[in-house]
Amino acid sequence: MTAGGGAAIPRRSLRIGLIATILTGVLLLLCCTGGTAAFFLSGLGGDAENGDTLAGWGCGPIRPVEIAGELPRFTEYGDAQVRNAAIIIKVGQDLGVPSRGWVVALATAMQESALRNLANSGVPESLALPHEGVGADHDSLGLFQQRPGWGSVAERMTPAYTARKFYEKLVKVRSWQRRPLTVVAQQVQVSAYPDAYAKHEEVASRIVDALAGGAARTVEINGKAVCNAAEHGEIAASGWTAPIPGDVGSGFRTAERPSHNGVDIGAAKGTEIRAAAAGRVLVARCDPDNQGRRTCDVDGHPGKGGCGWFVDLLHAGGNITRYCHMVVRPRVAPDQIVPAGEVIGQVGSSGNSSGPHLHFEVHLRSDRSSRGAIDPIPFMRERGAPLRAAE
Repeated sequence: MTAGGGAAIPRRSLRIGLIATILTGVLLLLCCTGGTAAFFLSGLGGDAENGDTLAGWGCGPIRPVEIAGELPRFTEYGDAQVRNAAIIIKVGQDLGVPSRGWVVALATAMQESALRNLANSGVPESLALPHEGVGADHDSLGLFQQRPGWGSVAERMTPAYTARKFYEKLVKVRSWQRRPLTVVAQQVQVSAYPDAYAKHEEVASRIVDALAGGAARTVEINGKAVCNAAEHGEIAASGWTAPIPGDVGSGFRTAERPSHNGVDIGAAKGTEIRAAAAGRVLVARCDPDNQGRRTCDVDGHPGKGGCGWFVDLLHAGGNITRYCHMVVRPRVAPDQIVPAGEVIGQVGSSGNSSGPHLHFEVHLRSDRSSRGAIDPIPFMRERGAPLRAAE
């Protein structure tokens, strides 16, 4: 359920009337001509490409989304839902909204309507318009479940219109490209369940990558979308950034160190460490060494044991990142919410360490143990925040 309205995007002509007309025509064809239209427009007559495969192809140049062409398949969504996602991205492209906005918009629509253009049983007029399901949330309609303040019934049942209204309000949110997705989406939507948007960020990024040439892996630098350049606090459209700029030395579970559950990134003592993505602090403390001592305010040594001063962050989708061997107490505290790129500590050599570096780990499924650890190199590369010298 949402409330409020939107304002025009500054410095750019929206040129949306023609776009909305074209997209509405496409939707009418999809909704009202039955199986024949679905056969030709959704690729049901052939083998559509796998969306996850396309998402992993690489990045750039960003390609315009084709609304009426064959679209890839995703296990999470059907053809009509993916086409609605394409419409949302296309409107964002035509309005000049950076690709981070497309990810936010998709994640929002996933939560609000599961990417379905919903009528409402309490709004009889909506039932006579093309729709893909019937909801009953107050008088909310469409992909973004917008209420009457956003437009007429017919307008709120037009996906291109609703996407435009979402973007118009999104770009008015202060620092929207850097703040957590769930915070930004809530500023636009005013939802009763503000924390629910975050869980869709991973899939939204994959869909943006697959439909728009790896666009979720780009970062806006001097007004241009640059691939695989999210470091120094620059945030990729996926919401991720490299924790420090530096070269990877010791890798993940190598033959020499099979229990090394992360990678070591070399950097000078005192180098600022940044949160790789928005998240909640799970742990920020001194890790005991092999003898149970909490002596993290001095440099460690090989064989001492422990992570030294370290932080664990929980991110959307159950991903966890770990940052070890900080020089002093972390700058964050448990349960604190930090945005992507926030400085959380400084590189040091506390704990089981032979010199200043950041030991960086990624864990899946909210599992902080070694069972949940994965290689951070491909994980970060897929999000447009590659670790240097990682190939």
